[in-house]
Amino acid sequence: MHNFEKPGMENTNKTLELAHKRATELGINEIVMASTTGATAAAALNLFEGFAIVVVTYHCGFRKPFENVMEPETKKALTQRGATVVQSSHALSGVERSVAKKYSGIYPVLLIADTLRLFGHGLKVAVEISIMAADAGALSGRDIVSIGGTGRGADAALVLKPANQSDFFDMKIREIICKPIDF
Repeated sequence: MHNFEKPGMENTNKTLELAHKRATELGINEIVMASTTGATAAAALNLFEGFAIVVVTYHCGFRKPFENVMEPETKKALTQRGATVVQSSHALSGVERSVAKKYSGIYPVLLIADTLRLFGHGLKVAVEISIMAADAGALSGRDIVSIGGTGRGADAALVLKPANQSDFFDMKIREIICKPIDF
C-alpha cells in the first residue's frame, strides 16, 4: 500500500498510476472512479486505455435543485471516449441524510459512511461509488479497482468485489492500493 502525506488533488496522477499498475498485475479490467467535473475521468481515460471505465458523478440537485454538477457536454465527451457515466444519489446517504437533517438521531447508513471515513474520505468514496455503479448495472460483478478522492481529484484506490446496495455486506474490500495517512 502507498500512503500519501495529505489528501487532495495533488495525488491524482500518482493514484491513477498506482491503480493502473495494480489492476494490470491482477488482470482486472473494470475501473470505477469518482469525478465531479470530469477532469479526473479525462486523465484516467488516457491512462486506462482498453479498460472498462465507469465514471460516477453526483446526482442532479446535489448542489442546487434540478441542476447537474457535471456539465452535459463533459458527460457526452466522456461517453464518446468509451466511458460509462453514472449519475446517481449517494449510496451511503441519499434520503437518509435528509431525514437526519430534519429529525436528528442515529441512522445506520450514515453510521456506515462515517465508519468508512475512519480510513479517509477518499476510501469511503471509493466504496460508495462502487455501490452506485453496481446499482446502475454498469459492473459485471467481478473484482474492480475503485478510485475515490477527498474533495477534488483522486487520493484513494481499492481492489474490491462490488455489491449492490441490497447486498452491501457481501462486498469484499480486498486491498487498499493507496490512501492519505493524514486526513
